[in-house]
Amino acid sequence: MSLKISYDYQESALPVQRALELKREISLFNSNYCAALDSAHVELWPDFFTEDAIYRMTSRENVDLNMPVGLVYAEGRPMMHDRATAIANTQMFAPRYMKHIVTNTRPIEEKGKYLSATANFILLQTLVEGPSTLHLTGTYHDIFERQEDDSLLLKERQVVFDTSIIANDVVYPV
Repeated sequence: MSLKISYDYQESALPVQRALELKREISLFNSNYCAALDSAHVELWPDFFTEDAIYRMTSRENVDLNMPVGLVYAEGRPMMHDRATAIANTQMFAPRYMKHIVTNTRPIEEKGKYLSATANFILLQTLVEGPSTLHLTGTYHDIFERQEDDSLLLKERQVVFDTSIIANDVVYPV
């Protein structure tokens, strides 16, 4: 794979028409990804990734210091499946609803079957017995891999959240 995730601003290297086509495709992918998580079907989460994918959550502060250590790190679909199963079967936190808002999807580069893109996200949380709150904001830094059936799967998703102070219940995939 020749694409690498960059945390710096990158201008899209794609022709406008192709960028618009990919933006629609990635937006639909992210809508389905978020719908699964928002409807509490965390067991579906690994299905959005390739078998050997990487998922990492890290703070913007760590990225700025060139230390993108993952608060959450999963390498490979089996590890993601284990995490999803643990979350689904051992929830130790108050019932809640999560809502993702994903915007500013930007396809950056396409090489062969790989595609890099970014998108901003806002994650809202509503505790069953409380008000809705802003839970997390940040940016997805993604590398997608096009499959034989022409669908996209995530080869790598780096979730960079904007704050250095996060809630202690960030166990659920973003």
